[in-house]
Amino acid sequence: MGVKKKKETQVTSLTVCHQDLETLRSLADVEGKNLASLLLHCVQLTDGVSQIHYVKQIVPLLEKANKNGKCDPTIRSCLDILAGIYLSLNLKNPLKKVLASSLNDLPEFFLTEATQSFTSRLQEELNTTTDLYSYRKVIDNISSCMENFDLGRSSVNNLLENVLHYLQKSLIEISEENRKLAGNHIVQTQLMNDLLVGIRVSVMVVQKVQGFQRLHLKSSPTWQSMCGLLSIFTKFLSDDDLLQTIQSTSGLAVILFIKAMFHPPEKIPDLISSLLLRSVDHTSIPEWLLNCCRSLCCSDVSQSALLFLCQGTLTMLDWQDGRMGPSGEALLLDTVRVLFTLSSQIKESTLEMFLSRILASWTNSAIQVLESSSPRLKDCLNGNSDVVRRLLEYVYTHWEHPLDALRHQTKIIFRNILQMHQLALEESGSDLAADGFIFQLTESLLRLEWHSKGKYTCLGCLVDYIGIEHILALAKTIPSQILEVMGDQSLVPYASDLLETMFKNHKSRLKSQAVDSTWIDKWHETWVSPLLFILCEGNLDQKSYVIDYYLPKLLNCNPESLSYMVKILQTSADAKTGSYDSRGALGALMACLRTARAHGHLQSATDAWRDLVSSARIKQGLIHQHCQVRIDTLGLLCESNRSTEIVSTEEMECIQFFITYNLNSQSPGVRQQICSLLKKLFCRIQESSQVLYKLEQSKSKHEPENELTRQHPSVSLQQYKNFMSSICNSLFEALFPGSSYPTRFSALTILGSIAEVFPVPEGRVQTVYQLSHDIDVGRFQTLMECLTGTFEEVKILAFDLLMKLPKTFVQFQDSEKLQGLFQAALELSTSTKPYDCVTASYLLNFLIWQNALPSSLSYLKTQRVACGDGDKSAALVESNTLIVIKCLLENLEEEVSRAENSLLQAAASFPMYGRVHCITGALRKLALNLQLVSEWRPVVEKLLVTSYRLSAVVSPVIQSSSPEGLIPMDTDAESASRLQTILNEIQPRDTNDYFNRAKILKECDSFDLEDLSASVPNMDTSAEIKGKEGKTCDVTAQMVLVCCWRSMKEVALLLGSLCQLLPMRSVPESPDGLLTVEQVKEIGDYFKQHLLQSRHRGAFELAYTGFVKLTEILNR
Repeated sequence: MGVKKKKETQVTSLTVCHQDLETLRSLADVEGKNLASLLLHCVQLTDGVSQIHYVKQIVPLLEKANKNGKCDPTIRSCLDILAGIYLSLNLKNPLKKVLASSLNDLPEFFLTEATQSFTSRLQEELNTTTDLYSYRKVIDNISSCMENFDLGRSSVNNLLENVLHYLQKSLIEISEENRKLAGNHIVQTQLMNDLLVGIRVSVMVVQKVQGFQRLHLKSSPTWQSMCGLLSIFTKFLSDDDLLQTIQSTSGLAVILFIKAMFHPPEKIPDLISSLLLRSVDHTSIPEWLLNCCRSLCCSDVSQSALLFLCQGTLTMLDWQDGRMGPSGEALLLDTVRVLFTLSSQIKESTLEMFLSRILASWTNSAIQVLESSSPRLKDCLNGNSDVVRRLLEYVYTHWEHPLDALRHQTKIIFRNILQMHQLALEESGSDLAADGFIFQLTESLLRLEWHSKGKYTCLGCLVDYIGIEHILALAKTIPSQILEVMGDQSLVPYASDLLETMFKNHKSRLKSQAVDSTWIDKWHETWVSPLLFILCEGNLDQKSYVIDYYLPKLLNCNPESLSYMVKILQTSADAKTGSYDSRGALGALMACLRTARAHGHLQSATDAWRDLVSSARIKQGLIHQHCQVRIDTLGLLCESNRSTEIVSTEEMECIQFFITYNLNSQSPGVRQQICSLLKKLFCRIQESSQVLYKLEQSKSKHEPENELTRQHPSVSLQQYKNFMSSICNSLFEALFPGSSYPTRFSALTILGSIAEVFPVPEGRVQTVYQLSHDIDVGRFQTLMECLTGTFEEVKILAFDLLMKLPKTFVQFQDSEKLQGLFQAALELSTSTKPYDCVTASYLLNFLIWQNALPSSLSYLKTQRVACGDGDKSAALVESNTLIVIKCLLENLEEEVSRAENSLLQAAASFPMYGRVHCITGALRKLALNLQLVSEWRPVVEKLLVTSYRLSAVVSPVIQSSSPEGLIPMDTDAESASRLQTILNEIQPRDTNDYFNRAKILKECDSFDLEDLSASVPNMDTSAEIKGKEGKTCDVTAQMVLVCCWRSMKEVALLLGSLCQLLPMRSVPESPDGLLTVEQVKEIGDYFKQHLLQSRHRGAFELAYTGFVKLTEILNR
């Protein structure tokens, strides 16, 4: 797992107004040692992090001043400025919290002055802030003053009347603005967020201001503000146009304000019960409450308002130890009845979510009350009561709800039901498991089908409360039953969690009751034996999920069980070795060992073979008929929970043995796993070698052998080198001519991993192995031959491997070999076999990046650009790329000219799509920051012109309604004559009568267009023309079509790549960029015309790909 990079803390610096700045300057002393000097220096900084350092020095400085026993005017002014600074800072600025924390330690001598300063500054903010969109900053300041800040809390307490009035005014104005802007969702979102914060701060003020319960006279401004706020919250609670979080918080505020304002407190539960039951007697409640909460005192309260009132009741009232007495118990029961009624009515998912949380909250409150409640309430809340029955119904109907959070609430409710029943039992200390309700509940859960996900959660809660023995007594085979359903992926997490809960509980209980170690046998019989049966006999999905989910948890609980598993499986492995479609006991054994090692329960493979399993058994697994057994065995060797664990000699021998027999796997998934596991092994070798190098440097000759290595580090390092060389020998031997695709893919992938894991060392870094040291001329030639295969994946792997080798590694030393390789690439780029042009592209790119172009291309050399050492490589690649593209473009222009005269000859001898493919391939490897812009521009212009000419040559065939012509076998003259009607439809561009007659190319010593044209009138229905290899080329319309649609494909991809890769010029005179706006428009017009006229589906789809590349750059 990678280490997450910690983000740098961004702290906005604090500032002061001009007047305060001038005050600080006038008060600062010459020595710069007083508080004013400190603050002046602090505010002049622009870095917030540095300012934190100065803020922390304020209190120590004041503690020194405290010894003088006086608060001089300088300190008084500085305290006033500090109050202004605190209120000016943003709520989330770390400086605000640091300043509050520092001022909490202010010497008592200065508290009075500081409180006066903060009160004065806060009052100024409350009186002067009138902008609606600035209210939020003031509300945030009130909130921060109440949050762990003594000076701030005292200031709010002093200004309680002003604060409440300000909150009332701001909530009214913000809600009115929100109503006016209905439909403007962005602004409304911000305003509703401000409303939510305002309500929360109002609740915070009532909760945290000391002595708030002693309210002033009802005619006082504070009381009037409280009534006004209560009216606002009541309105918000019933307003369904507001966010539900606002309604929910308003429900909390309504109950809190009623609790704070209503007297006597003993009647509060009865009052709230009447509100919830919608049975308020208007004559028995105070007039102020009726005026503030009139909409809640009627019988048509909305479902959401009622729901959030229940939430407020459970959250804001004190349920601890039954302090509200019998009326509180009655309110508790009334609340849950209202919630049950709402549960049957509410259908909206968000309200359902709120309801589930509130029901869970009710069960928590019920537990608090039951701890010291009356017998009557215990009767109402035991397991046999109507309330618990309805709670269980709610759990059963919602435990598979689509919302994960709601399912989680059902688990909380069920667990609390068990605790409620336990508290409600009259007999103190009675056995919960022997209770009738628990027994029936357990039986009913066990009778349910195992596909019910909620069953697992509830059984887990039962195990926690009553223990596993009582469940095993009712269902002895429950471990096997749960393991059986682990073939269903959707049930696997639930089943594995339940099993973990069960076997952990069982272990702890057996261990606590046993007097010796025999308890482990019973535990193994209950939990491990069913696991081994599934691993040996279960279906594929069951085995996979049990290994991934259950086995690691079991080993983490009791690592000693591994030896028991190995002992049982070793005995069975001889009789049940498995087959091609069955893993058998050997497969189960390897899966257990691999899992144990990956989770750190098996520190060394050497130890495993010595104590648990022989190396012969390991090798048996490495060549098992079943691929997963081979993978598990390889995983046992390669994987470790410690990346620096030393690879033992036995491991290296087994890996070498594995590679000999497993490179030719036909399954792509298996090949990928093999390569991935071997890469893990190579990484372990590389990282452990670094440890060995350090040990080698620090280890003296007389020092005793280290347990980590068990031999001298230099010996281990030499073994590593020999092992890696042996691996490379085996891999290169597998790349013999004619080797299969799977073998080549595996060998090249593993070699690529070796080159990646063991890079060329830089500086003083040591590496235990370098691939380039084991590659000679013959092996280099082997890699080059891999580029000539028919599978592009093999070409990509071989090319990537060649590119990972050092640039000084190229084995061609003379110009003849370079010229030969380059000439071969040029020849392949005009081959009639499509995969040859792919080979040519990789060859050319390799020569470009290795700076191995032949000297014969010196006439195309580009100008050298002055650049730093770091840019030399990129500049060289760019120069070489430009040379190759110029060479390919010259050949392409000539071939397009010849194709304009004879498309037939082009299809037979020099299909042009290969050249275009090589140009596109070279461009794609090029960096965007080009340096030879002036030389690229004419080349790009010529590329565009040539592409359009090529498209014009082949488009008549692509745009024909029947372009397919003959299939490749129809090459005789009789079949060719049957094509006449199809060919007549294609508009002729050929001067040699191709579209009037089907022809067969005829052998001749040299190809001459004029001679061919002269001979056309005398041709029969077929003709023979000699191809470039001196063989008779049977050319059909199908061959011409292939040449045409591939050419059109490559032109489309080239044009798309040019737009995608090359920088654009905003104006033609711009020194930067290559493509002009006009050129991009021309490309767009080309695509539009071609897509509208093309009738060949393949050509259309490939042109579409190029068109998409064009559209991607239009947003630049």
